[in-house]
Amino acid sequence: MDGAKRVLLAAPRGYCAGVDRAVVAVEKALERYGSPVYVRKQIVHNIHVVTELEQKGAIFVDEVDEVPEGAHIVFSAHGVSPMVVQAASDRQLHAIDATCPLVTKVHREAVRFARDDYEILLIGHDGHEEVEGTAGHAPDRVTIVNSPEEADTVQVKDPSKVVWLSQTTLSVDETMETVNRLRTRFPELHNPPSDDICYATQNRQVAIKKVAKEADLVIVVGSANSSNSVRLVEVALEYGAKAAYRVDYADEVEQDWLDGVRTVGVTSGASVPEVLVREVLEALGEAGYRDVEEVRTAEEDLMFSLPKELRHDASGKRDERALGGRSSR
Repeated sequence: MDGAKRVLLAAPRGYCAGVDRAVVAVEKALERYGSPVYVRKQIVHNIHVVTELEQKGAIFVDEVDEVPEGAHIVFSAHGVSPMVVQAASDRQLHAIDATCPLVTKVHREAVRFARDDYEILLIGHDGHEEVEGTAGHAPDRVTIVNSPEEADTVQVKDPSKVVWLSQTTLSVDETMETVNRLRTRFPELHNPPSDDICYATQNRQVAIKKVAKEADLVIVVGSANSSNSVRLVEVALEYGAKAAYRVDYADEVEQDWLDGVRTVGVTSGASVPEVLVREVLEALGEAGYRDVEEVRTAEEDLMFSLPKELRHDASGKRDERALGGRSSR
């Protein structure tokens, strides 16, 4: 039986370009300005990344009023509302905006549609930092739609002037189900100018769909508050995996999960460093799953430059490092 055990390793997986940019922004801010550098909310939704940055001197806070006046603060990859930016300015904080550029795109869409007098149906999870930030750019125009079921009851003032936008880290399938239900009720519903769900979220979902068809068990590495990691578990189950679980660390993999399992699928959310995946693979190898086959469905080479405050070092020399969105590093 041991010889038949195998792992299907999904690719792409792990860090995306926006996460890489945000994490390196905190690291470079610490190098440039020294400790402490404050970060509003978790820079990305991964407990391991946050703990490592804390050890390097980052201090994570919930709101800017917890930060001493005049200090440096980094806004997380999930983005913030204009009210947060203003609050930081009022405290004379030196703000570094590490918002993912793909989230910033959605912010701009919200501003433009609000200016053009549209009602905005924002598909996403109420309370998620990204949704709060996007809604904050057009607070009088945004209604949050949490699920396909809510699409059946949401009310609008003028059905001819309605547009949908979405949180970038959702399940593609569930989002389109919500959109289709909305369009049934509001036939003139406008689409955003481009897909809001980020390339990395889509790519990781496509990869795990392919893996799930052959997997008795899928293990998703990612934190509980990572929306895209939680979605990967759901997608794996929807597309054929007999069981699927999310873990932060390899020691959370339970022996019971492996009973009678021949094929294990492994992937990770877009805020997960590859070292955590490697530790899971090592643990599986010790359990007899030594045959690892990568299942790749896309190549990623998107690059984002650092926030403008960090593109030069203290001497004024330009930092040439570009940040990649490749799945393994």
